[in-house]
Amino acid sequence: MALSTILLVVLLLGFSGYAAAEVSSRSTYIVHMAKSEMPASFQHHTHWYDASLKSASDSAEMLYTYSNAIHGFSTQLTPEEAEMLKFQPGVLFVLPELKYELHTTRTPEFLGLDQNNELFPESQSASDVIIGVLDTGVWPESKSFDDSGLGPVPASWKGTCEVGTNFSSSACNRKLIGARYFSKGYEATLGPIDTSKESKSPRDDDGHGTHTSTTAAGSVVTGASLFGYAPGTARGMATRARIAAYKVCWLGGCFSSDILMAIDQAIDDNVNVLSMSLGGGMSDYFRDSVAIGAFSAMEKGILISCSAGNAGPSAYSLSNSAPWITTVGAGTLDRDFPAFLSLGNGKNFSGVSLYRGNSEATALEMTPFIYAGNASNSTSGNLCMMGSLIPEKVKGKIVMCDRGVNARVQKGTVVKAAGGVGMVLSNTGANGEELVADAHLLPATAVGQKNADLIKSYLFSDPNPTAAILFEGTKVGIEPSPVVAAFSSRGPNSITPDILKPDMVAPGVNILAGWSGAVGPTGLAVDSRRVAFNIISGTSMSCPHVSGLAALLKGAHPEWSPAAIRSALMTTAYTAYKSGQKLQDVATGKPSTPFDHGAGHVDPVSALNPGLVYDLTVDDYLNFLCALNYTETEITSLAKRKFTCDESKSYSVRDLNYPSFAVNLETGSSSKSTVSKYSRTLTNVGPAGTYKVTVTQDNPNVKITVEPESLSFAAANEKKSYTVSFAVTGSLPTSTLNSFGRLEWSDGKHIVGSPIAISWS
Repeated sequence: MALSTILLVVLLLGFSGYAAAEVSSRSTYIVHMAKSEMPASFQHHTHWYDASLKSASDSAEMLYTYSNAIHGFSTQLTPEEAEMLKFQPGVLFVLPELKYELHTTRTPEFLGLDQNNELFPESQSASDVIIGVLDTGVWPESKSFDDSGLGPVPASWKGTCEVGTNFSSSACNRKLIGARYFSKGYEATLGPIDTSKESKSPRDDDGHGTHTSTTAAGSVVTGASLFGYAPGTARGMATRARIAAYKVCWLGGCFSSDILMAIDQAIDDNVNVLSMSLGGGMSDYFRDSVAIGAFSAMEKGILISCSAGNAGPSAYSLSNSAPWITTVGAGTLDRDFPAFLSLGNGKNFSGVSLYRGNSEATALEMTPFIYAGNASNSTSGNLCMMGSLIPEKVKGKIVMCDRGVNARVQKGTVVKAAGGVGMVLSNTGANGEELVADAHLLPATAVGQKNADLIKSYLFSDPNPTAAILFEGTKVGIEPSPVVAAFSSRGPNSITPDILKPDMVAPGVNILAGWSGAVGPTGLAVDSRRVAFNIISGTSMSCPHVSGLAALLKGAHPEWSPAAIRSALMTTAYTAYKSGQKLQDVATGKPSTPFDHGAGHVDPVSALNPGLVYDLTVDDYLNFLCALNYTETEITSLAKRKFTCDESKSYSVRDLNYPSFAVNLETGSSSKSTVSKYSRTLTNVGPAGTYKVTVTQDNPNVKITVEPESLSFAAANEKKSYTVSFAVTGSLPTSTLNSFGRLEWSDGKHIVGSPIAISWS
């Protein structure tokens, strides 16, 4: 071979290696553009976007171009190229992609929908409402997508049923009217989708997306259950609403470029409600893709419902905190799945389980019992991690495993693989007394921390401990219920402390809904069982409850704005049981607070007729951004148009017309009392009437004054304003830095309630 040829080969190899290195160092960025600044020389904004990109990188290509959720595009760049692009004319922001995570039939009866169906008219408008669900896709064969009795697809629908792996256009019908998938961002980061492991299509191989969409709007299915647990009729919140599935979550997570494109498309498709049971970190609204896309959806009259997150009971743990998003925490139902543990010393302890073996056996007889920490050479042996148990010590025994690190159901597979015949899953301090039922692969029960400590005391003191597990099936009428789930993420709002979040709680523990046929109820690869319905927990489950209820309200009141619908759900939510006792927090065993439950637990029947609502317009939210001192560039990235804050105007976050009050008092060292004023406006959506205000609170050293104390409405849609003043009149305790209260307007028929959370430092 000639020397020149060899040199050429070496050079080519060198360049190709350099190119490969350059590509591998690239990551995905979302580029926000000021579309109004497009030079006249460009005929279309996409040509301008492409030229802007080429000015920073010769080889980068656009993954997506966005027209609705934002103005801009996503692409893969090196850090140097991204920095260069920031300074191109018309570029507002170049933001790195973020990865979001999923927040993972008793409900209609529990919410009173079964006895009050006649209150929600089965009009054409009820079946014209379209719920877009951003999740892991959909399993179209589920009976919950049966379209019997539904009329033609709404004329407003502009979407489609995309074809892909194991998914044809015939998978859609008059219930599941659309299905799309978005994978370019995912594949750009993690490589091509392995279609032997997941479907490159709207098909749901995970189960989560089918569960959330059927919770929101699944059709009525009789004889539903999971292995006989929770038997009865399964139905979504809005059985006549239509479903549009947008698959944005894959095995490797949910990527912001895909989420943003799905929102962009859903706006074009004309959905009425967007349901997103996912979340990422906590960042400013102009950096959060969900918040940015949700702002654009709100501008188009779409209500956005998002899960608060599963990072509770820690304070400041919630995500999706933008005020144009309806943020939903989780509560329990009045249903449980008891599985009792009997010890060799005669003592019995209550737990929960969804285990169902191959036989009709309802118990595991008295069996030798061992603590996992004593059957392992690992320092974390108590957690039953993969390969951590010694088979000789475990074989033929029930094993007690502590919660934490790996999945609850996976601990059972570890025990089973080591020869164990049963498991007791024990809560630690992180979980307290919260019990979440699982469809374990071996006989198992989960117990709370207090019971766990007593059981461990027996295990450590008895030379030959034994135990038996008795499975009791399904029990309803559990009291108290609801209680706030310990995992449900809590306030205060870390991004904007003056906006109270979450907005409300809804059922999110042990929820029965449709499931994927591609995976077992545990989601584990070793689980070969297949079910039509599954029972799972998370704020992922509470979010679609509210999405479905919002669709019901939209069907009954097509003229209501997203803010009016959220207000109706918030101001009619309840914070006490029928006994008068306050809602409980399972994490503490004490009454929950507005930082836990927001306005309270949803009550859809009352929400249908709230009397008054706190409405909001796009301009109200823009003024809110001015109050946050956002720059013109930051506001433009959200609003997609130039909006300049009026320098002569005094903007205040406290004046956003929100249905709740988060009051942050600046006490300082001065003896002079601090006064904080909040203004609100109520819109009449009921009959004429006079409303009088009452205020209750638990701190006598904060005086709350409402002016005026009475509001009279003569006509529908009439608006009346009031102010609330909070004044410190005495010394505030240092042992606690919060107090709570409630403000209610009532005409004798309607109660329009708002939670109050007061904080000081």
